[in-house]
Amino acid sequence: MTASPRYIEVAVALPVYNTYTYRVPQNLLEFVSIGKRALVPFGRRVVTGYILGDKTKIQHDDIKTILDILDEKPLFPASMIPFFKWTSDYYIHPIGDVIKCALPGGLNLYDFTTLSLTAKGEAARIEKSVTPLEGQILKQLMTRSCRFKDLDKHFKENIPKALLQSMERRGLIVLKRELKGGSTKTKMERYVSLTNADIPLTKLSEARKKIIESIKDQSEISVKKLTALVPSASKLIKILEQAGYVTIFQKKMYRDPFGEPILPDKAHQLTKEQNHAISTVIKSLGQKFTTYLLTGVTGSGKTEVYMQIAAIAMQKGFSVLVLVPEIALISQMERRFRARFGDCVAVLHSGLSPGERYDQWIRISRKEVNIAIGARSAIFAPFVDIGLIIVDEEHDTSYKQESGLKYNARDLAIVRAKLNDSVALLGSATPSLQSYHNTATKKFKEITLTKRVEKRPLPEITVIDLRKSRDVRGVQRFITPELHHAMETTLQRGEQVLIFLNRRGFASFPVCSLCGQSIQCKNCDISLTLHQRANAYKCHYCGFSRASVSNCTHCGSSKIRLLGLGTEKVEETIKAIFPNAKVARMDRDTTRHKGSIRKILKDLRNQSIDVLVGTQMVAKGHDFPNITLVGVICADLSLNFPDFRAGERTYQLLAQVAGRAGRGAVPGRVILQTYNPDHFSILSATKQDFLTFYNAEIAFRKSLEYPPFSRMAQLKISGIDKDKTRQHALAVGDLCHTLKQSCPSTFTTLEILGPIEALLSKIARRYRWQIILKSRSVQSLHQFLHQVWFNNKNISHNRSVIVMLDVDPFLMT
Repeated sequence: MTASPRYIEVAVALPVYNTYTYRVPQNLLEFVSIGKRALVPFGRRVVTGYILGDKTKIQHDDIKTILDILDEKPLFPASMIPFFKWTSDYYIHPIGDVIKCALPGGLNLYDFTTLSLTAKGEAARIEKSVTPLEGQILKQLMTRSCRFKDLDKHFKENIPKALLQSMERRGLIVLKRELKGGSTKTKMERYVSLTNADIPLTKLSEARKKIIESIKDQSEISVKKLTALVPSASKLIKILEQAGYVTIFQKKMYRDPFGEPILPDKAHQLTKEQNHAISTVIKSLGQKFTTYLLTGVTGSGKTEVYMQIAAIAMQKGFSVLVLVPEIALISQMERRFRARFGDCVAVLHSGLSPGERYDQWIRISRKEVNIAIGARSAIFAPFVDIGLIIVDEEHDTSYKQESGLKYNARDLAIVRAKLNDSVALLGSATPSLQSYHNTATKKFKEITLTKRVEKRPLPEITVIDLRKSRDVRGVQRFITPELHHAMETTLQRGEQVLIFLNRRGFASFPVCSLCGQSIQCKNCDISLTLHQRANAYKCHYCGFSRASVSNCTHCGSSKIRLLGLGTEKVEETIKAIFPNAKVARMDRDTTRHKGSIRKILKDLRNQSIDVLVGTQMVAKGHDFPNITLVGVICADLSLNFPDFRAGERTYQLLAQVAGRAGRGAVPGRVILQTYNPDHFSILSATKQDFLTFYNAEIAFRKSLEYPPFSRMAQLKISGIDKDKTRQHALAVGDLCHTLKQSCPSTFTTLEILGPIEALLSKIARRYRWQIILKSRSVQSLHQFLHQVWFNNKNISHNRSVIVMLDVDPFLMT
């Protein structure tokens, strides 16, 4: 009697919203388990799928069979599947793509079609017995085979598939399907061990003796390490293996993502407030889902609180996940945790190579580590027994992913904690309005640290009104006499200075002196920025660049005025003013290469840098005791941005960067330059007074029904053709208004803003429109979005215009 067939639920790594049922063949039954990848047929294609579980209710018999199982062990536990499904449903994103986004890159296999020229096709091309387009295609295939996509790119148009199929039927070309992908694999390294201990060394050469002795010392040794000791080892070990003295074998290795070794430390003495915070949180560990918001002044010792709670969580048998907003901060947090907890710490972030990230993921999934530290993508770390999720600097907008799956890692941290009956601990000296409002409504529990550790004082903040120096020329326009004097005295004392300007480049607004036109990006509706070290004007949105010697594109003049400034210009100016100071810069331009962030922070820690100039990367959570002066070049850059969160972001940025000063034994000072000294965001930041800011800002949000008093979603519409994009945006707007009018009672609180051109109306050659949907009811908003998205396929499935959905958007540009 044959066993009944087994069926499984599979999510495919494609932009489709459903899961699919597949049959498991007899020869693969023992290899199937939840969390593994399977190679499955999908339409005419072969793609990677993720096994989500068994299917018992089968509606029809026409079910395809899986082709292969791709993993030895599961990549994620079964407990993560409800989390993946929640994420897919809330952000209205295909579940297969959610899992693909969660996993390390480079794992999945896809098939693709290649086109090759036949002898008959070559003859037809020479005889010119084909159409002109067919002749061009055959000519392109003369040198090598190519993919559909490459052919479209070469001809800069979509080649009809029907034409290619016709050419195949006539024998002119051959279409062949091939598998591609799976570039990230386990790293294997050759090792050598002795076959027995009694080896007659007297008969061996000195080099071979050294090899045998080295293996004896370590029982087994890598060929790489052995070659460093004996350069000819690679050849000699083969001879020794043939003689029966050694065995050469492959061993799985983890790629090391860490830098230098770190000296261990021990738990610090706690303040009364820190003790209270720890005792409050640990009461909930392993008991029930709770979200805590840990607020307090900068330098109040939140990281020490995190580490001591993490230690208790691990003692209770739980794993700990720590999220930080930027890769720059991971280095510092990783050092602190590794010094305390040693090798049981893994890291996950985009700065790792695909292989390193894969290795760290495998270490977590195999329960070889108890702590994972990472940026937003680490929220998907494959822990089974997660008991504590820490979100440091929870207010930071970097937790929001702006491409692909547009998730907010802070929000997902709370969801994952709830699904696992765990504790979510959010921390910030400048909490988001959303989170602080949740403490007011009792959704979160607030814990406050009101004093810096070791009774260190908050920095003294001096506000400089830039309106008084508006007509000043030269360096003093942005390095005021007060800031210059403060830097001079600080450097004379051997202390360090941090200079903050949230704009990179040298000149942010180059203008033609003759015609007055700005130097514009050819792909975007934005001016280029001069990057002097790269000798180029660059677009910060699409990456387009022009040589710095380029003339005006409107009138041809070579006389370009370099208006505006950025961190590169500030760095050059400070080097000229203080020629003996060691000046460094930390922004996206100087931290592109792997290890560059770590090097800058190491130099700062070792006091090899006197003055660090940087963008918002330097404002977040760094702890360098010898920085005693912080200078803010212009506090207003984010203040007048057309976004309802502009005031909140300005307050957070200024309060955070001010908090970098005076974190050691010497008191700190902040020079804050602004054109708006009376704005409540700036006044609150100078006083480090979050409550005053919160009370003013929350009243504004409530009166306009902006978050946290409503939920929002954004429909982003973009296309190459300006008129088609506009028409599609208006059509989507009409559909939204019609849907609302058809169900007035269901969508009574829903507000539709737009369609309207985006603030940046063109980026990367695409014209951009947007529609904002706002509702007091999250259920009503999601019901509306599902009807718009799934009941009107022509909206999202348009070849010339793309519509993207962003739930809980951050950027309104």
